[in-house]
Amino acid sequence: MPARADAPSPLAWITWALILIGLPMAVAGWETRAGDSAQAPRSHRAVAVRRVRPPTPPPPVEPVEVYALDRDEARRFNAAVPFSRLANPAARPFVFSGSEEDLARAIDCLAAAELYEAGDDAVGEQAVAQVVLNRVRHPAFPKTVCGVVFQGQERRTGCQFTFTCDGALARTPGPAAWSRAREIARAALAGKVYKPVGYATHYHTDWVVPYWSGSLDKITSVGTHLFFRWRGWWGTPPAFRFAPRGGEPLIAKLMPFSLVHRAVDPPALNPELRGNESADALAAQVRRAIGLDQIGKSVGGVRLIALADARSFVVALPQGSKPDDWPASAQTFCAGRPRCRIMGWTPAEAPEQLPLTLDDLSAMRFSYIHDTASGLQRALWNCALVRRPIKTQCMRERLPKAAAPAAGSDAGLAGVRRKERFETVKITPVITVPPEPSPTG
Repeated sequence: MPARADAPSPLAWITWALILIGLPMAVAGWETRAGDSAQAPRSHRAVAVRRVRPPTPPPPVEPVEVYALDRDEARRFNAAVPFSRLANPAARPFVFSGSEEDLARAIDCLAAAELYEAGDDAVGEQAVAQVVLNRVRHPAFPKTVCGVVFQGQERRTGCQFTFTCDGALARTPGPAAWSRAREIARAALAGKVYKPVGYATHYHTDWVVPYWSGSLDKITSVGTHLFFRWRGWWGTPPAFRFAPRGGEPLIAKLMPFSLVHRAVDPPALNPELRGNESADALAAQVRRAIGLDQIGKSVGGVRLIALADARSFVVALPQGSKPDDWPASAQTFCAGRPRCRIMGWTPAEAPEQLPLTLDDLSAMRFSYIHDTASGLQRALWNCALVRRPIKTQCMRERLPKAAAPAAGSDAGLAGVRRKERFETVKITPVITVPPEPSPTG
């Protein structure tokens, strides 16, 4: 049947459909958006604010101070503060970039923060590690791992992590706990993320109330610790994109149980080494494979006690050997290594494992180090135990052993609890005098 001449065209039908259906929908949409705008919840407005980078610099990082509240009152106060309703995204993986030496120093600084802040608790240690790495990425904090952990250490109070200035480092961690903390630190610096704390830069235990707690968003809890981030743009992921700087500093306070934080003497060549192999000549030799499977075994007549890292060896010197023979023994380990460090004891005084105590360091008889990049090659003897003809051949005098607080004593640790830690799965503590969780961070 032929179409009528006056019948509407298909285009006309489509036009009328758009007018009759689309116009009411558009009006309804306008009304809905207007109503939403008028009654937008505060959280939505907060999200909008957080998307805009402020023209002002990042917030200042103040020394930690707490209100004078007893535990029960502080817990009631903290419980009354609501958790933020904004999203809590996981932090991006942090992959350390820098030299092997910087990485070794960063691992030990991070491990110390974990262990002394959270106690021997694997979950709590991961949370602390994540906060430290969040700070490294934020422009308000130092740009190295050790710089963040020991920020404010020169103050008697008010340091960012209380263990760095309250005397807690006088308690040497046990070998198993220290090894576990270092493995957690190594994983975090290789990109492992502890998601629950997101981009938190602050935390404290629920029995204290720091002055800054009211100005930050409370985002989560892990055990009895509460975690916070800055409000506004400075607490959002885009604020955490500042690249860390290399050059991890030496931390003298870690020297008793961290070989990589022992100060190195200035480059020099001892007379005893002039007739032996130079550092460059040693580094050019075939490298001897020395691994964990050789701990406890003899390598060139020298018993290997422990490996601090791939180029640092703790050894027992040959029984009855002469001090003048020790450099040659050390060089057995350093062949093929551009950087190498040896720490040697007599067999009767040799430590059995890491970390080293101050007594161990005092008993050390010999040390050797070379670094082909700087031209350093040096052998040093403990002149309190070994006579040497030249004073420059002597090690620095070791610090006297600090008296550790008696079990149950709170001396120098005011406000630090004794029994409570992260209420999570526990690993049996093996620390000589267990470091307690820090109240703030």
